[in-house]
Order: sequence, then structure tokens, then C-alpha cells
Amino acid sequence: MPRALLSVSDKSGLIKLARALVAAGYEMIASGGSARTLSNARLPVTPVEALTGQKELLGGRVKTLHPALHAGILARDSTADLSELEHFGFMPIDVVVCNLYPFREVSARDDASLEDAVDQIDIGGVALLRAAAKNFGRVTTL
Repeated sequence: MPRALLSVSDKSGLIKLARALVAAGYEMIASGGSARTLSNARLPVTPVEALTGQKELLGGRVKTLHPALHAGILARDSTADLSELEHFGFMPIDVVVCNLYPFREVSARDDASLEDAVDQIDIGGVALLRAAAKNFGRVTTL
């Protein structure tokens, strides 16, 4: 079964996209608020914690920075890579759905503090997008 990882800060259109992915036969994996949004819409979703065995850390700052996810994205369609994934109990991820925190919008607000702006510097989303881009031959990025 193909797998899609959904990790979005702006959830506009997320449910519609997720329904289309489910209809196309995808298993959905999602982080934090994305998983809650999909679950609340009664869509089947596996929280990233179920794959990583690790709860979110540092107040949600660390959710998707884990080998179970990045290896699944970065694995090439080769016997060696797929065998290594299997050895560690990881699964390939075929689609990455991600958008980044709204740094520009938040930091441009007159009432935004430095802490507000720093909190909008996305780390995990950038890492997911770069991993998916590196493996563009096998992974679709939305």
C-alpha cells in the first residue's frame, strides 16, 4: 500500500486532499495537528508517533525529525535500500504533503515578538521537503 506523510501548518484543503489520497488507496501518516484534523474528520490516519515510537518533544518542536520517516522518504527503489528499511522495521513513504510555518506573515505583524518570529522558523518541514526533493524519482512532493 502506498503511503503519504502529511505535515502541514496551513490545513486549508487538507481534508479534501486526504479523502482523495484515501480513495486512491494511500495509507496516511500525519504529524501533530495534521493527524488531529484528519482524525476529527473520521479519516484513517497513523500518527507519526506510531511509526517512530517517540512522542513529540520540546513542545512540538520535534515531531518529524526521525529516521523512521526520513529513511522512508530517502530510500531509493533498490533492493539494498528496501531491504535496509525492512531490517529496521521502516516503510517507504511515497508522497510528502508539507507546507512551512508562516514566518513572513507572523514576523511582519506589529505585535510580533522575537520569540513569535523564531517559533515560525520551520525545521522539520524543510527537512521533509528536502528529503523528498532528493528522492524525486520515487517520492512525490505536494
